[in-house]
Parts: sequence; structure tokens; C-alpha cells
Amino acid sequence: MKLHSQFLKLHSRHGGAAEASVTLDELAHTLGCTHRNALNVINKLAGQGWICWTPSRGRGRRSSLKFLAGAEEVALSSMMQAISSSDIRTAVEGIRGHARSSSLQDTLQGWLLAYFGYHSEQRSDKRIDTLRLPVRQQLHNLDPLYMNLLAESFVSSHIFDGLVARSGGQERINPGLAHTWDTNEPRTVWTFHLRKDVLFHHGKVLAAEDVVFSFERMMITSQRMLYSNIFKDIWEVKALNPGTVRFLLKQPNELFLPFLCTSRAAIVPRDLETALAGSFGRRPVGTGPFKLVEMNEDLCTLEVFPYYFQGRAHLDRVEILHVPWNIATAAPETSSAFHIVHNPSAGSSAEWSRIHSDYSVRKFVTCNTKKKGPLSDPLIRADVLACLSAGSDSLGKSPVDSDTVRAGNDAAATALQIATIPQYAGDAEAVAAKLNGCGYCCRVLSVSPEEFKGPVRLQADLIVFSLLRDQDEQLRLFDLYSTMVQHLEPRTRADIEGRLRLIAREPDNEARAAGFREIEDSLREKHQLHILYEKPAETAYLPSVRGVTFNSQGWVDLRHLWFPPEL
Repeated sequence: MKLHSQFLKLHSRHGGAAEASVTLDELAHTLGCTHRNALNVINKLAGQGWICWTPSRGRGRRSSLKFLAGAEEVALSSMMQAISSSDIRTAVEGIRGHARSSSLQDTLQGWLLAYFGYHSEQRSDKRIDTLRLPVRQQLHNLDPLYMNLLAESFVSSHIFDGLVARSGGQERINPGLAHTWDTNEPRTVWTFHLRKDVLFHHGKVLAAEDVVFSFERMMITSQRMLYSNIFKDIWEVKALNPGTVRFLLKQPNELFLPFLCTSRAAIVPRDLETALAGSFGRRPVGTGPFKLVEMNEDLCTLEVFPYYFQGRAHLDRVEILHVPWNIATAAPETSSAFHIVHNPSAGSSAEWSRIHSDYSVRKFVTCNTKKKGPLSDPLIRADVLACLSAGSDSLGKSPVDSDTVRAGNDAAATALQIATIPQYAGDAEAVAAKLNGCGYCCRVLSVSPEEFKGPVRLQADLIVFSLLRDQDEQLRLFDLYSTMVQHLEPRTRADIEGRLRLIAREPDNEARAAGFREIEDSLREKHQLHILYEKPAETAYLPSVRGVTFNSQGWVDLRHLWFPPEL
């Protein structure tokens, strides 16, 4: 593929005419190499029949270079080689670098899409079913304790299991690694009874000590984690015997059992995590339906775990590849080989079946009222959020006279800092553009999720983030508001923390939901929260896909997927 790239460099520089007159110096400069290496490249290209080279003797003399192959033909050949060798990074970079026309880009994307989807091959007398899926987020860490991204949580959910699991509606919780559980009347002592002979992927049998280890490492971590306010209520976790685990809570918390359904509460083996000394996130071992066999910056390969305690998955192999562009925007004709698309484009073919998975993503802006600055003034906050709602019906007109507010305050002259993470940088830039158009000066600071957990938020004026409204929504809201109070002025903080304590003790799901709505209404009335938009999650799939179900986060559950063989 290097030779393809060298041809395309030459063609880009000298391919404008039917025949080019060039010197060896010019060729060496274009290729970025010595005269000798340039001649070697020229000879190889001529040997491929891509060029005709007629040299002239003497230093500085001009020689004849004629291109016999077209740039699109060679680019397509290069991409096909990259795709066939699973070098997706090279393929994607090639599409970006060499596709000078939309037709060529469509052709190249079509080849790439053909690589994805369901593939079946015969090995000896056994059929191997493989599903290749693209994800836009690069996978960094699959350790349940340290993962940050939804894509990491999706993969992790197929490698690990928890004590209990979600199924169906929000209130329905089913057995997982624990076949049953009970609690005392104050609901501060929870006892879980483990299934027998459940195997980890490396052959070790699950025991109560693995559960104790998994939760104790959560309880002692100094890292800011999702749902940390829930598991910090655990006073003690103890193995009563090899098959029984008891949790003692500091106080009743009705979100404790739902928390145990999340990927954060997955059970890891105590021996292997210690032995791997920090590399567990890239070499994870769990009890789930698939085991990890390979992971690098571009590819994560899972293979079926045939001894899974809830029954073998139908697929034999899943390859999850990082593709940093929206694969769902390709033309439907080129995506027919790709069987599952998460959040497809609106123009996808009518031949695709669609499922609305009852999940959505809500993007929002919050104000840092703890920081001394323009937004500590409620009138300025009202005006800023009114600027963001201009053109929408969500909040109506500004409750203040904008010109009067800005004339009597230097807020418009003060740069407002908007903090976010790279995944939401586009939304943050849109917020900045809207406020700039209203006379405010804004700058966006985009930092990694790890940095975002630190003091960055407390130094910003506005914060752009998202809420995934899935089966774990109440947990996410509890975590969101517990975090948000850190950048709110003391009176509002005390009010929200009091409401959250009541919610945590409320056994009724609907009453808890009402409590969260009251917090949102209060924040919006005080101009401390603004909803940018909410986008429903949707999955498109071809009719050949069977067993399409969703996990708690709205991603397709791979353990149930299967594809009927061609008869």
C-alpha cells in the first residue's frame, strides 16, 4: 500500500497533463527521499504498469513521465487491500486523503461497509458466524471501574456480569450472578446468594470473595466515578460463605439495587486483576457471554464463551472497530451488507426495519453560580439562557430587558468560558456562536473526561454535557445533580441535596421520578439549567437479523443476535 501512496503523491503533483517533463530532483522532492530511492520507486511503478518513464541522461536534464493508471483506480486498489487485511485505519485515512470526488468516496465507503456486518465461513465442519461493528468512540479501558465512554460500557457489558440485571421496564430487576437476594425491614442489609459453578473466562469458579473484592476496590478508589454517590453508601461488604455475600449500607438507599444492574457494578476476579497490575482494562476477564481475545487502538475482538451460565450466545465472534466517521451517512445501496446501525441517518433505505428503543440523549447547559462572575447575577443568567432559547419554544421569551441588563453590567465584555468534553465540543461551539451573536464573548474549553471530573468545571461559567435517558435514568439523574451542586451557590445546593436524600429513601419508582422532575423545574426556574435538545435513540437493521433486543443503555444486546443460514 506504500507504493499506492507514492503513485498518488506523484499523480497529485505531476498528473495534470497527459505527459509531464520532470527532473530527478523534483521527483525526489515530491516523494521525500533520495535520488536513488526515487529511481527505485519509479522502476516499481513502471513494473506495475501504472506509469511510463523515459529518462534523459545528465544531471538536471528533464525526463518524461506518463501516467498509464488513473488516481481513482490506484486509490481504490489501495483501499481494497487495506480493507481485506483489516487495516481499517489505513482504509479510512485513504478515503479522506484520496477521494477527490464524491463518487469515488461513495465507492470506497461502499467497500468499507461491505467489510462490516454479518459474515459466515466454514472451518472444517463448523460454521463460524462473525459480526463486525463500527464504533466512533475509540476504546481505551474496559475495566468497569475506569471506563468513561458509552462504547466502552457497551463492550464491557458483554464481558462482565453483575449480581442482578435489568430486563424490560425500569422496575423489573432479574437475577444475574446471584440467583436470589433478600433485605431486612430497614433495607440497610442486603444478602445475595450466588449461582453455583459460574466460570470466569480464565477457568476460575466465581466465589463470594470475588464479589467482595469487586466492591471494595470501588469503595477505596479516590477517582471520581459515575454513581460514586451510590456505592459510597456501602458500609461493609462481607463473604458469609463461598456462595453468600452480605452488604451493609450506611443508610437506606432505594437506588442501591438498580445500581447493581449497571456495568459499574460488574464482578471481576480478584486474582487476575491483581496479577495483571494495571493492564486489566485492556485484558479484561469476566463471566460474560463473550471473552476478549484482542484489543488495540483500532480493533477489539470478542469470541463466544461457550460455558456461559445463562446459555451460549449464537454468534461465534464479534469484531468492534474504531471508525472515526459516521458510517450511517453512507448511501443505503452501499450499506446493505451492514446489518445493524446505531442511530442511523434519516435517509436510510426503507428496506431497513427500525426500532425506537425508548432511550434518548439530552444535551444541556448548566451555569456555575458558585464562581464569582457575571452568571452569579440572576438577571444575567436569565438573559444568557434566553439567548440560547431564541428560536425555540422551550423557554419562551426572555423575562428581562436584555438591552438594559447588558448596558448596566460588564457581562458582555467578560469572556464566558464554556467547559465540555470532546464528544460535545460541537454543541459547545454552537452555544458559543449563539451567545456571541447576542453580544457575549465566549470561548470553549474541551478537555478529556478525566480532566473534566477535576477543577475545570468549577473554573468555567457554563458547562455543556449530556444525560442518557435510559433504564438507568434515575441513577444518572442522581449522579448528575450530586455533581452539579458542586458549582451551585450554597442555598440552591442545600435545597437539591435535601431533595436527593428524600429521593434515595423513596421506595416508589414514580415518586422518585416526580422528585427528579421537581429538581429540574427548580433549576430551570432559577435559570441555572437549560435543555439544548433531546434526540431519541434508534437502531436500524435488515430483516435478516433475528433476536434484536436492547441492553439498559439502548445498545443492541449481542448475546441474543443470530442470523439464519442460507438454505
